[in-house]
Amino acid sequence: MRRPDANEYDEYYAMYVGQVPEGDVLTTLREGVAETVKLLRGLPPEWGRFRYAEGKWTLAEVVGHIIDTERVFSYRGMCIARGETAELPSMDQEVYAAHSNAGERDLESLLDELEAERGASVALFAGMDAAAAGRQGHAAGCPFTVRTFPWLLAGHEIHHRKVIEERYLPPLRAAAS
Repeated sequence: MRRPDANEYDEYYAMYVGQVPEGDVLTTLREGVAETVKLLRGLPPEWGRFRYAEGKWTLAEVVGHIIDTERVFSYRGMCIARGETAELPSMDQEVYAAHSNAGERDLESLLDELEAERGASVALFAGMDAAAAGRQGHAAGCPFTVRTFPWLLAGHEIHHRKVIEERYLPPLRAAAS
């Protein structure tokens, strides 16, 4: 699936699409989740409750957010690919996070869920033909082509992996030393 053109999604999402390296996006999706899981698998359980600043999500909540976004963006892609013409709803990430129990779960179970959800996303988008990938619909008040969603998923995960590497893990590792 080729990289979407800038006119295939709202300008807000360019930050995610722009983080995805050139190449096959499905390979990037598979390898990206493996990197994220490798980064977090086996960490001390209490690290999942860490937040690097007041009002920020815990590490476990960040993983929960990645999972929620994976589901929402994949659902949007599936709906539009199948010819849905209705406007698809927005996702208020703060409301979703407040109503998830990700902060109460252990990282290991969240990582298992992330792997399963990513596998489903890859299968969904791998099964689409060029006509489905090029279909356009609306979600959250913005136009999207179906092909945009795997790029958004990959870029969103890359973004949050960088946040985890830069803001969560250094203070945790320093405290553990």
